[in-house]
Formats: sequence, C-alpha cells, structure tokens
Amino acid sequence: MPPASTSPSISHFINPFISTLDAAAPVNAQDDPNYYARYPRSLVTTSNLYTFMTGTGSAIYNSLTPLLESTNHELILVTCFWARSSSLESLNQILRELSQKAVIRGTEKIRVRLCFSSSSLFQKLFHSQSVTGQTYPPSVWVTKLGLPDPSELGGLDIRIKSIFLLPFSVMHPKFVIIDRKTVILPSCNISWEEWFEGAITLSGPIVGQFLKFYNEFWERRQESPVLQNASSVQSMTGHASREHSLIVDSSGKSLLKSSVQLSGSGIHTVFLPSPHRKNPHFRFFASPDGVLAHPTPLNTFLLTLFAKAEKSIRIQTPNITAPPILSAILKALGRGIDVRILTSERLMILEQLVTAGTTTSRCVKKLIKRYQSLLSSSRRQIGDEEAVISAPRPGRLQVSYFEAINGPKKRGQEGSEPQQSHLKMTIVDDEVLVLGSGNLDRASWFTSQELGVAFFDRNVVKLVGDAVDEGMQGRSRAVFDSHEVG
Repeated sequence: MPPASTSPSISHFINPFISTLDAAAPVNAQDDPNYYARYPRSLVTTSNLYTFMTGTGSAIYNSLTPLLESTNHELILVTCFWARSSSLESLNQILRELSQKAVIRGTEKIRVRLCFSSSSLFQKLFHSQSVTGQTYPPSVWVTKLGLPDPSELGGLDIRIKSIFLLPFSVMHPKFVIIDRKTVILPSCNISWEEWFEGAITLSGPIVGQFLKFYNEFWERRQESPVLQNASSVQSMTGHASREHSLIVDSSGKSLLKSSVQLSGSGIHTVFLPSPHRKNPHFRFFASPDGVLAHPTPLNTFLLTLFAKAEKSIRIQTPNITAPPILSAILKALGRGIDVRILTSERLMILEQLVTAGTTTSRCVKKLIKRYQSLLSSSRRQIGDEEAVISAPRPGRLQVSYFEAINGPKKRGQEGSEPQQSHLKMTIVDDEVLVLGSGNLDRASWFTSQELGVAFFDRNVVKLVGDAVDEGMQGRSRAVFDSHEVG
C-alpha cells in the first residue's frame, strides 16, 4: 500500500510525476508490462533499507553470498548479461549450498528462477522473438550457461529463461528476490566485467512491487504461485538485516570499495519500471530539444526531478547520450541548478554508435559547448538590470570521467580494481536518490527494458552519496568545472 501521507517536498516531485503519467495512460497501456498505466499512484510505496555497498561485481556477489544462502523457499534472480565469471562461480556455489540445505531438510525443494537477456552476440541473433522468451533444459545448463551439473542441484526446482527481441530490446534490469521478503538491487550483471558497481538491500512493501513486475513479465501471470510452505514465508524476518561478509585480498584488505549500514524503515519509495520498445526512433539530425522519449515511469520521473530541482543534480552513469536528458540538464543549469556528472569517456563505444549514433564523449563536448553559450549569454545581460533580475545566473557544471587507479588493465589482470564505472545513480537536492539499471543513454531511454527505484530520505541520500565518494576516491578525472574557467 502507498504511504498514508507525503511531506511537501516529496509532493513537490511526486504530484507532477503522477499527473504526467495519468495523461500518458493511453500510450503506456500499450506497453509490456502495463499494469500501472491506469493507476500510476500504485507505484508509490515504502521500503526498509539495510546496506549499500560499492565494488566490482565479483566482490559484491561474494559479499552478498551469506544473504543469498539464507534463502529458505524461493530465489528469483533477474539480470541482463550472463557470462562465465567469478560472479557465476559465486552463484554456482550458492546454488549448491541451497540444494544441500533442501536435501538435508528433507522437505520441499527450494524454488529457483534465473532470468537473463543476453549471453553472446550469437545467442541474441538466433534468440526466440517471442516475449515469452526461451527456456533452457537441464541438458544444456553446463555447456551453455556454465551452471553446475543438474545432479548437484537435486534439492532445487530450477527454471531458466531468457528474453531478447531484435534489434535492440535488451531486458536490462538486475534484481534478486529472496523468499518474497528481501530484495537486492545491484547494478552488476553475472559477468566477468570488473567495473565499479553498487548494490542496496531492502525489504517492506517495495518487495511486492518487484514481485508484481517479475510475475507480469517473466512468468506472464498476475500473481505468484503459492509456495508449499507459504505460512513460513510470511513469518520470516531478518533476511535483509543479515550482515554481508567482507571478502579480503591476501593483505587482509576488503575487496569492497565501500559499505554502509542504512537502517532506514518506512522510507517513501517509488517503483520505476521502463518497458522495452522495438523501434529506436532514430532522428540523427533532429535538435536534442525536439527528441521525445517514451513516457515510461522511469523516464518521466527523472525528467520531473530535473525540471523540479531547486538546488542540485548529481549524476553517475556509464554513458550519457539520451537527447531528452541532455536537454533537461541544460534547462536545469539555465535555472541556476548546480549539476555534477561522472560518466565514462570510452565505454562500449560500438554499442553507443549502433544504438545512439553518437558517443558519450561527443555528447559531453556538446553539452559543455551549449553550457558555455548559456554562460556567455548570461554575462551579456549583466548590464541589463531587468534581465539580471528576471534570469538567474546559470548553475555550476562539473563533469568528470571515470579513471582506473594506475590505468586500465587487461581482462584477468584487474586485481579487484574497477576498470569502468557501471553504477547508475541520480541524486537531486540532496533528498531524492534513484538507483537501478537505467543508464542515461539512448538505449536505456528508447529501447531497453529498465527498472529504477527512488528513495526520499535525506539521511539515506547522504550515506549512499558518501559511500560512492569513498569508493570513487582516486578514480575520476575532472574534464570541466565552470568555477575554474571563470
């Protein structure tokens, strides 16, 4: 159920967001899933927050192992990319432990659902083009997916499915649901990519939102099937509060880059799905201000945040090529809002060119150029007293690129050092935090399925922001700061 009331500052963002989605209901009703289209306020809920951590994907999955192994009845794991990796080795060991637990217990099998979208170029080219996806029988678990032999997993009821639709409809969310009581929201895939990632653990009413999204899309049903021991599922406590283990290297140093206990309950929260679309709507020569994104909840919420921001916007994203978000950033700067961006100079260049027709570095250069024109226009108005009163001075713009400590390393030689930033995080006015799978690139905004979650709590925002700052220490290079260029 939605929270009983919201503060004026929360309503400042949520009310226009809901109004925009209400107006877009006829369009959003064509999406898959679309259960929220007629009543978007159902996406407003609450959550209990426990931990937030940063590090490489392999470090995060290793650290979350005790929590995942605490599963008693059902483990649902949804990810985008699936590859043989340290993360997969961690998952394999978790599956073996869960199977052994069920066998020793001698009761029903533990239900496991593994869902992904992409594992290779070949897999995507020859994938079923039905939204029901394709499933993988036990005979191919080892050879195609790198999973343990089915003989090692006798205590599990496992089903594995992938969904990918040509040309660019990747199912990009990443989340884990444990016993329908606890959710892990990581930015990382089951992948060999040693990138800077983040993960948050949560429980409470928000879990029902994840289950609804999962059931509607991956199971093609409205409700979860009843577990054999449903009463014990309902009475379970303590999953999310379980401490994650701090894995260490040979020197005894934690491989996580940062970790913080959040301990927040009843946090105002908004669930933000963003369904896939097959048509990328390429308009290579259109003005960025004229390119409109589909009004999904995630897209709409971010544009609302940027339009209603009163002080500051902080962005950390792998890439930034979506025209609507670039225009929204420039408009916010023009209103005097400070904007801080940390992104990547050269991440997945070929994918950017194919899906966006441009790259992050080009878009950053154009943004800076447009901002400098805005500054010049503002300075020319200084002699015009009326113009100075009516138009605020543009906000401060800071742009940095992620940079690995001691430079880039080849695959297998990373030594737990992140090579790129893959975290997706937006903070507005130090009171709203958005985490999830959505990048600020054209693929995420126009074709991929995405999933985000927004949290309204100043203390949580500060703790997460500080944890990211700690994890990013020494891992960024400033490329523009308007305060340093006058």
